[in-house]
Order: sequence, then structure tokens, then C-alpha cells
Amino acid sequence: MLSIKNLEVSIDNKVILKNFNIEVKAGEVHAIMGPNGTGKSTLANVIAGREGYEVLNGDIIYKGKSILESKPEERAREGIFLGFQYPVEIPGVSITNFMKTAVNEIRKHKGLDPMPAGEFLSMLKEKKKIVEMNTTLASRSVNQGFSGGEKKKNEIFQMAVLEPQLAILDETDSGLDIDALRIVAHGINSLKNKDNATIVITHYQRLLDYIVPDFVHVLYGGRIVKTGGKELALELEEKGYDWIKQEIDI
Repeated sequence: MLSIKNLEVSIDNKVILKNFNIEVKAGEVHAIMGPNGTGKSTLANVIAGREGYEVLNGDIIYKGKSILESKPEERAREGIFLGFQYPVEIPGVSITNFMKTAVNEIRKHKGLDPMPAGEFLSMLKEKKKIVEMNTTLASRSVNQGFSGGEKKKNEIFQMAVLEPQLAILDETDSGLDIDALRIVAHGINSLKNKDNATIVITHYQRLLDYIVPDFVHVLYGGRIVKTGGKELALELEEKGYDWIKQEIDI
């Protein structure tokens, strides 16, 4: 589904990702771990097409085609979803209207008619259950006045509604208490199927107590330096990232 080859990316003339490579297949969950400043959020933003980054080398192949020249909205219509580390507030736009517009843009891209209002509202009601979202939140402006946990729940709710083929979750666990973490992780697990894939970016192993990844990758110095199973995350929790630095002699 996703193939990144020899990717080199800079921002403000500083190279962040260097010779980055990864293969993600449908049905898989990949966790990317690493210390601050090593390129995790840069990776997420570049896949989603966020402006401000310069691709110096390499390619991003999604569903068999390069997406380097595709705009963020085009990537979203094709099924790429980015869950932000710091979800933004959109005053004056209700969650319901925001999601209705997003759903119908995707349907239009697929050559489908807009979803009938009744069907859309019924669908929203079912998706709210996945993240135990308070019904009144859907009538409020997107993320405005939300707590950190509510914002992260709203991200997973949006993911549930849009049903992306590739979800990239950038530190979804940051700032969550145990209950919110459990709810968010349950939502992510509920949405996993054989036709989609998920990339979970995190600092800590605790999220992986709830979401069991097929692969854990350690990002250090702008490239993947080690790959393993969940046991690798446990080892990082025990030894820290200095252990990786010493082992690979960066």
C-alpha cells in the first residue's frame, strides 16, 4: 500500500529525514518510535502532503503511484488520513458539518452522490459509539474548548467516519490519561481490517499495550535504524534510546 524509498527531506534548509525506507502493506499496523527531533512528525506531515517541507531525494509510492506532486486534499480523497499531534480548533464550524463536507468530497471523488442526510446522521451516531463521544460534542465547533482527551477522541471519530485506507496517527497518545488512552486505542483497533493500514507514531511503549503492532521501527538520525516486533518497544522502554545510539554507533 505504501512504499517509501530513499526519502530525504529538509525544512528551513535543515535535512531531517535521510535515506528513509519503509514498506507498509494492507492489514498491517506499524509503530514508529524515536526520541524528540528525530523526524517522526516530519515523516507524518510529508506523507500527508503538508507544505513547508522540501523533498530532496526519494519517492513516496501509495497504491502503486507516486504522490509527491499530489496536494494534501488529493491525498485525503485517495484515503490518506493524518491524526495530528496537536489537533487544531476551527471556530464556527460544527463537527457535524465538517464531517458531512469531508464525507461528500470523498464520495464525489469516487463518483458517488452526496450521502442522504438521514443516512449520514445514523452513521455518525454509530461512529460516536466507537470512541464513547458525548453526543453534544458533535454540535460544537471542531475542537474548540475541547480537552486534550476530547480532541484525540475527535481525531479517531473522524478517522472512523472517513474510513481511510492509510491512517497515520502522530503521537495520538500524548496528553491522554489512562481512560482516554484506552478509549482511543479501542477505536483504532476497531477500525483495523485487512484492507487498511495504520502507522502509529509514539514516544512510549504504553500505547502499544493496547495496540499490538506488526512491526516496530526505531527512527534515529532521520532514518530507521532498527525494526522488530512488540518486544522491541518493551526493550526501548527498559533501556531508553541511548541504548540504540550505542548499539548502532551513530
